[in-house]
Amino acid sequence: MSTSPQLEEFMNGLIRRNPGEPEFHQAVHEVAQHIIPFVEKNPKYEAAQILQRLTEPDRIVSFRVCWEDDQGQVRTQRGYRVQHSNAIGPYKGGIRFHDNVTQSILKFLAFEQTFKNSLTGLPMGGGKGGSDFNPKGKSDREIMRFCQAFMTELSRHIGPFTDVPAGDIGVGGREISYMFGQYKRIRNEFTGVLTGKGLAFGGSEIRVEATGYGVVYFMEDMLNHKGLKFEGKVCCVSGSGNVAQYAVEKITTLGGKVVTVSDSSGTVHDSEGINAEKLAHIKELKEVKRARISDYILKYPHAEFIAGRRPWHIPCDLAFPCATQNEINAEEAAMLVANGCIGVSEGANMPSEKGAIDVFQNARILFAPSKAANAGGVAVSGLEMTQNSMRLSWSRDELNQRLRTIMGDIHKRCVQYGADEDGHIDYLKGANVGGFVKVADAMLAYGVI
Repeated sequence: MSTSPQLEEFMNGLIRRNPGEPEFHQAVHEVAQHIIPFVEKNPKYEAAQILQRLTEPDRIVSFRVCWEDDQGQVRTQRGYRVQHSNAIGPYKGGIRFHDNVTQSILKFLAFEQTFKNSLTGLPMGGGKGGSDFNPKGKSDREIMRFCQAFMTELSRHIGPFTDVPAGDIGVGGREISYMFGQYKRIRNEFTGVLTGKGLAFGGSEIRVEATGYGVVYFMEDMLNHKGLKFEGKVCCVSGSGNVAQYAVEKITTLGGKVVTVSDSSGTVHDSEGINAEKLAHIKELKEVKRARISDYILKYPHAEFIAGRRPWHIPCDLAFPCATQNEINAEEAAMLVANGCIGVSEGANMPSEKGAIDVFQNARILFAPSKAANAGGVAVSGLEMTQNSMRLSWSRDELNQRLRTIMGDIHKRCVQYGADEDGHIDYLKGANVGGFVKVADAMLAYGVI
């Protein structure tokens, strides 16, 4: 891991140009520590200032979103779209609705998305967008009015060959549907301008499952590379939303035993394991009843609810952080390692703080960074774009096979660029360099633009 003067000088300049954006600084540092030594060995990238250019988004669009709530009161939110890089394809990345959305968070997500999309091998650039609108507690009609107002502004900046957004935190099938309907109304055209759509109007099978499945597939590849198997492994999963649910499902299918799920109120620890029946109850709690995960123990009283804590103090073989960014700190990472954890696969975007990553790297456990491990969602989004362009729909089995192949190819790319001399695979380095090369080569080909 580079601690060179070049890295320090580079980061000082970046922080000076982007003050008050800690999440963006963190994301860039994680990448730059590996790219700077790589660039020094490959002067063509250094001469063209590729890394410096990649840390400046192509553009950032910020706009006002006005809408009326159910009481007739006018509400004002802020909307964003960070179009980071279209070097290898149209901008591609989710839209997030949450009251903690800031420009810094969206810049870090768009930056990560560029490398993630490159790793999939599909022709997609990187972008991210969102608003400080919080859909929790809002009626369907309020959400519809906000989505329509948001898309009225966003529509002038996106298109099937320009920028293809998707969902993210706070933006699921309902919100995508409202936004797609508004885009269709404004532009008077039916195009694949959003992914994550309903199956009735251009959506793709297994899109909902893809991120959770992909996180587990990547862990399976890491285990296989070391001659290990999933069967019998005790697993801690954080979160209880879409990614966590389908990670639990796939882990269980592969013979693992999931003992935790969580939300912002705390963690459920079920030492007997969360099987298909229990998972169905979690989906009902979160998607139908909109309840807290603590209600799990009302039906399964043998389980324990630990208020206000994340699951990383609970012993496990494998950990799957699937909740949100920076949910594992250095102390929690040390507890995981001390309790025998041999692998971490990141389902959320940048869920491990820098100190936590240092702990995992120093312990030389299997560590799959989010830009590689959770690329399954955007991979199937890319396949949805392909289906829309070809005016066809692939079956669940075919899409699952394509997803499995893409995750396997990402793993191979990480091994290619992350192998140390002693045979250890630094997956963080492999993902960073592997994602960088394709984008950098395209930028070189275009000249100075």
